[in-house]
Amino acid sequence: MMRRPVDTGDPDRLYTVTGGRSRAEDSFDLVTLVVSEREPTAGMQSEHVRILELCRHPTALVEIAADLRLPITVVRILLGDLLATGSITARHPRAAPSVASLPESALLQEVLHGLRNL
Repeated sequence: MMRRPVDTGDPDRLYTVTGGRSRAEDSFDLVTLVVSEREPTAGMQSEHVRILELCRHPTALVEIAADLRLPITVVRILLGDLLATGSITARHPRAAPSVASLPESALLQEVLHGLRNL
């Protein structure tokens, strides 16, 4: 099966969307949950408006990128803009302090078995 290349969009459009920036100020993980803190305002960039609409409920960065059909890097830049203005909040995933603090695999197997029986 042949894989289709990822559509990264028209370079001119992406340049316009990001204002020529190629790096985000804040580092958003792919699974960072984003939540809108306010409604879109008149004159706001259309991509920012769409993000605020999408994120009325917690939404992962990867889902936002898929819905907007924009590269992750571009979405990170747009989210940085919204975060700087207080328009969104971002809930970054928490890493386990150590491997020892992770649940035992036997416990996870029991949970999975229980879920399958529901």
